[in-house]
Amino acid sequence: MTATDVSHEVVSQEQWTEARKVLLAKEKAFTRQRDELSRQRRELPWTKVEKNYVFDGPHGKETLSDLFAGRGQLMIYHFMLGPGWTEGCKSCSFLADHIDAALVHLRHRDVTLLLVSRAPLEEIEAFKKRMGWNFKWVSSYGNDFNFDFNVSFTKEEMAQGEAYYNYGVNRIPVDELPGLSVFYNNGGDLYHTYSTYSRGLDMLVGAYNYLDMAPKGRGEEGLAFSMAWVRHHDRYDESEVIDPKQLYVPPAVSASCCKSEEQHA
Repeated sequence: MTATDVSHEVVSQEQWTEARKVLLAKEKAFTRQRDELSRQRRELPWTKVEKNYVFDGPHGKETLSDLFAGRGQLMIYHFMLGPGWTEGCKSCSFLADHIDAALVHLRHRDVTLLLVSRAPLEEIEAFKKRMGWNFKWVSSYGNDFNFDFNVSFTKEEMAQGEAYYNYGVNRIPVDELPGLSVFYNNGGDLYHTYSTYSRGLDMLVGAYNYLDMAPKGRGEEGLAFSMAWVRHHDRYDESEVIDPKQLYVPPAVSASCCKSEEQHA
């Protein structure tokens, strides 16, 4: 679609300004509502983390406490990259493209942000290198972290076709799904303060915020899978035509896929 394909009402500058003022009042009301929602989010009760999770990191084994890196707050994005996957999820990669530049600012607000996936560390490192990312990314291949936070699913759940995700039983198209989990270190005691999934992750995608202000918006109306247009940033083809009927297609699994699922069977 080109710019000339959009049909829209055209008015005088004065009429446009009046219409813009009406929308501005609604935008300000929404901003106040969002601030109030954020306040309520911060007032959610916490739950203590009792399990001792140990992850594989770039410098060896690390506990959940280690991942805080001396800060009081920890945010972990659950990136969809399962054991043996040939590449990470395109939609998660779209979100991850926004992370590196934010890290220095978050560190100065007492926040550590990193990624976790269930793929073994060597598979994570290979995909991370391909994408040119610098953020920290650890593997939960040897623990139950992703299962406990409801973003990884067992063979039995996959056979049933549904599992507990986003605070309810939902259809699951693949054995890994995205999420963000937040933790607080209170004098050595660790607490889970918040997790969000699905559309709750939209606010982490800066490009979406730009598109929401553009004349064409996200351009996802009519797509069977809203993010069918998204590609890894090294795989865009300007001549490509998006199939509106395309459903979500999970990444392929290599023939030499490791069998971590067996420990959770």
